[in-house]
Amino acid sequence: MSRFITLEGVEGSGKTTQILLLKKALRKKGLKVILTREPGGTPIGDQIRRILLDRKNKKMTALTELLLYEAGRAQHVSEKIRPALKQNKIVISDRYYDASTAYQGAARSLPPALVKNLNQIAAQGVKPDLTFILDLPVSVGLSRMKKRYSSSKKIDRIELEKEAFHKKIRQGYLKLAKKEPGRIKVIDANQTPKDIHTEIMQWIQSKIK
Repeated sequence: MSRFITLEGVEGSGKTTQILLLKKALRKKGLKVILTREPGGTPIGDQIRRILLDRKNKKMTALTELLLYEAGRAQHVSEKIRPALKQNKIVISDRYYDASTAYQGAARSLPPALVKNLNQIAAQGVKPDLTFILDLPVSVGLSRMKKRYSSSKKIDRIELEKEAFHKKIRQGYLKLAKKEPGRIKVIDANQTPKDIHTEIMQWIQSKIK
């Protein structure tokens, strides 16, 4: 059995915690699981990640940003995701192409058709089987995020964006969920980590046979 599971959400939504809990739960069931992330996931992708998140790159245009994300994604699919799926492993990714729809499409206001077409090119036919959107008010997420950092120097270029930007991201994700209810499950991220994990596992068990 091979499955591709992605987790999405605004900054501070708790994706990392849930990904680790999910990996542990699935491995307990005897399943082969690998974790990955975007941007990143490969040596080339990690180099692209540094460019994208570097606070010094204030002049980066929305289109440049999108193209860099898609370049990293193309490498990610070819080098890591597709090979793992062929080996019947479960791949859990912290973000995938839905993030580009929400961040560069909804928040950066790039044409939806452009984002969709580039997503399709970069994904090379590899689509998530299940996607969880950890949803919570942006103000809560940003507050959580700031508490994680002892110094503002650690906050990256995307996280530094204004609250209005992050609100557009949230709305972009919720719009996606309405379009694809069979694949995308919205989870209330204001719950305890344990309750969020329980809800995720229940949905996975109902979808993966």
